[in-house]
Amino acid sequence: MSENVVHLHKPTDPPTPDTAPTVLTVVPDAPPARPVPLWVRSGRAVKSAATHESTRATVRAAARHGLYTFNGGRIVARRAWDGRTGSRYERMIRAAEAAGNLEAAEEWEERLQRFRAARHHRRMDLLHSPVDAAKGVAVGAGMSIGVLVALGVVMAINTGHVGDVITPLSATVDFIALLIRIVQVVWGPALSIGPFLALLALWSVGRKQHAAPNWALPANVRSGEGEPITPSIVVKALRDLGVPALARAIKEMGDAGASMLGPIRIAGCGVEVDVTLPSGVATNEVQAKRRKLAENLTRHEHEVFITIPQAARTVRLWVADSGALDEPIGPSPLVTDDTMTADYTKGKAPWGQDLRGDAAALSLYQRHLLITGLSNQGKTVALRSLALWLSLDKSVQFLMGDLKGAGDWNMFDGLATTLIQGPTDEHVIQVTEMVEGAVTEMNRRLQAPPGTVFPPLIVLVDEAQVAFMCPAKGTGKDKRPYGGAKADSRYFMAVRKIHNQGRAVNVLMWQGTQDPTNENLPKLVREGAHTRASLALGTESQARMALGDKAVDGGAAPNLLRPGLDRGTLVVASDGISIPAGQSSITVRTHYIDDDAAKAITDRAKALRDGVTTLHAIDRSVEHDPLADIAAVVGDAPRVRTKDVLARLAARNGDAYGGWSFLDLKRVLDEADAGPYKSDGVMVVSRDRVARALANRDGDGSASAE
Repeated sequence: MSENVVHLHKPTDPPTPDTAPTVLTVVPDAPPARPVPLWVRSGRAVKSAATHESTRATVRAAARHGLYTFNGGRIVARRAWDGRTGSRYERMIRAAEAAGNLEAAEEWEERLQRFRAARHHRRMDLLHSPVDAAKGVAVGAGMSIGVLVALGVVMAINTGHVGDVITPLSATVDFIALLIRIVQVVWGPALSIGPFLALLALWSVGRKQHAAPNWALPANVRSGEGEPITPSIVVKALRDLGVPALARAIKEMGDAGASMLGPIRIAGCGVEVDVTLPSGVATNEVQAKRRKLAENLTRHEHEVFITIPQAARTVRLWVADSGALDEPIGPSPLVTDDTMTADYTKGKAPWGQDLRGDAAALSLYQRHLLITGLSNQGKTVALRSLALWLSLDKSVQFLMGDLKGAGDWNMFDGLATTLIQGPTDEHVIQVTEMVEGAVTEMNRRLQAPPGTVFPPLIVLVDEAQVAFMCPAKGTGKDKRPYGGAKADSRYFMAVRKIHNQGRAVNVLMWQGTQDPTNENLPKLVREGAHTRASLALGTESQARMALGDKAVDGGAAPNLLRPGLDRGTLVVASDGISIPAGQSSITVRTHYIDDDAAKAITDRAKALRDGVTTLHAIDRSVEHDPLADIAAVVGDAPRVRTKDVLARLAARNGDAYGGWSFLDLKRVLDEADAGPYKSDGVMVVSRDRVARALANRDGDGSASAE
């Protein structure tokens, strides 16, 4: 009999695979899950069904349409009560008194008295109306029977049958019997359908007024997308604006503030309403809370514009349809109409659309122009579209400088007299000399005989901030800087001279700049423009630089435009564009004209001309005539101080005369026998002497050049 030996100590050496014992692990079965009680499963099913989106939508729809009908009945009853009583007038009187407008209160009280007098007159008429009605019925019936009998007599005479005398009467009786039978047939169904039609009418009224709680309204209205602007929504938005005096006044008004609102008018892709503020509330308090007002109206800030019309204590709200301002406005008429021409004197450039959706056209006649904004917001395209339209007037001449040099103005090669493109200091020098040449042309025109008509000359500089910030200075004796904003700046002074006198002889300055500051857009230059327009800007101070204090105080806010999203949208302050009465600016969404379309337009403009040779640089080697230049700067004055003559010569041609002294001037004049002399203790140059010297020289056929 064998014995099994049980080892009590674990062996230190692990067993070999062949001898290792097989270990079996027994995993017990999991205990059976406890059954979920029936009431728990039923509750879960009910909860799932009750919270399902379909159920919620059904409940909301049922509640919405039921409340539409109920509240529609309330609205109709309220309207009927207002029409039959003087409650409407009493509400308006209380509202006018709460707003402190006693004049309006007296007017409404007078209307109430007239309404009561008319109602009393109608009620008194009811005392006599039954007798009058009975008399009218008797007379009408008698006349009708007489007419029918007379008609029967005529028929009887015509046919020779006496029985035809009563034919019209019998026909009338038969017709009345037919009407009675029709009413008998229709009356039953009408009684059955009538209440349903009445409920449908009440439902329609409630639906139009969204007379249901916010949670029961459709998703698009509940979220604010496309929510219509109604008087109650506007008043509630103003009440919740955070202006205590305004909130108190609305609470005290008997009509809950409705009397503050004018009619809500459809205006382009939105609506417009005038709000007369109650006493104690200033218009700037509402302007300062534009974002909060927009959010109260379930709109974005850029979809609400606040302007100040002529009426006192009034703000004009323009509220866009949700998302409407993000939609394009369509192509320019310059692109779609190949037959369009331009008229500098009487025409207007088709620039875009205003917020009301009306065409926005700008007159360019004798108006200097400034367009500014942040980079890449559409400034060049907006400026170029005006030049493209004006190019279709073959009498217009262009001098163009593009200090960006990206080719945005290439299509004007062969159309502009001068076209300089590039961002370097050398390009700034060339553009400055181009503008100074325009000043010389302006002076020549100013000295022409009265009544002389000159063709328009547009001096256009894009990216003008590069010129103002240029550090380059003149060489040789002339060390005047080209950039800057001081009296010795050549570009600044040339622009100022054109601003001062160019308009009178159709020499106009157009400039486009970026990100305006006092350094890159001096105050005297920006205030010299008749038409000032701005795209999106960063701050209110920049908006004031671009458009002026008056426009910004009147509601202009280019700093609230969205950079990138509102590309091509301009706020314009100008008398050359139609601006609603009482406003100081208008917002314009400009048409976009791409490079290919712009080239097609300039090709049409070139076909109108005989051919223009475009200069791409200013030739500095042009010979000058000192004696003729002295005669030009002396002008019509009998005599001019030598000091002033030297200053005018330097302004006329800085390279030639910037380093001149009195001795140089005296030498040229002495050689021509027109030397300066003393008058009242100062040295002067005589106009007659210089003119005589020029006449003698030209008669001899000589010419002096230097």
